[in-house]
Amino acid sequence: MMPKNSKKRPVRSKAEQRAESIEQILDAAEYLFSQHGLHGVTLRDVAKRVGIHTTLVHYYFQDKQNLFEKVFARRAGTTSGRRMAALEAYEAKAGNKPTVEGALHAFLDTDLDLYYEGGENWMNYAAFCARVSNTPEGAELMDVHFDPVVLKLVGILKRALPDYTEEDIFWGYSFVSGALMNSLARTGRIDRLSGGACHSDDFPAVKKRIARFMAAGFLSLKD
Repeated sequence: MMPKNSKKRPVRSKAEQRAESIEQILDAAEYLFSQHGLHGVTLRDVAKRVGIHTTLVHYYFQDKQNLFEKVFARRAGTTSGRRMAALEAYEAKAGNKPTVEGALHAFLDTDLDLYYEGGENWMNYAAFCARVSNTPEGAELMDVHFDPVVLKLVGILKRALPDYTEEDIFWGYSFVSGALMNSLARTGRIDRLSGGACHSDDFPAVKKRIARFMAAGFLSLKD
């Protein structure tokens, strides 16, 4: 007989159990891919981290490539959507007088806030994107999921810099992207170089500086 104050645990449906298992697998794969990339991780590694049999990972995701793509896509819509909304809001506010720094703040600050405030899993996703962005398989997924928001930023930059060549604006974006990915990787190198003055997981410190720094770089490209 159960004690009067005890409560039965709610019985989870099969669909809920399945969803929980999938999320656990995605979380584990996200972390492992962020540390070792696509080719440094096996489905057995993922299963071991979750504490399940490898066949269950195969059942839900068929193969490693499919799992990799699902990890990438799971959070891509959120980060891309938030940045698009921020750029559209900035565009409406700035009217016909956008600035490079204003556009970069909308694009960069929104993303950095999302990762930092989202907790460990979002920070893992940031590192995952940073690691795979310079690989063929990662770049292909970047094209699919992030081109619209990048081109939205580029369009605002073109209006902010009407006398600049398209070549300069795209190179400028490339440099912005490189700096962002280096920051998202959180390798700890800046911690060691600075003797502890800087910390690679201090995204608020990055946010405070990166848009202004990159805006100055854009402006310096004018002959």
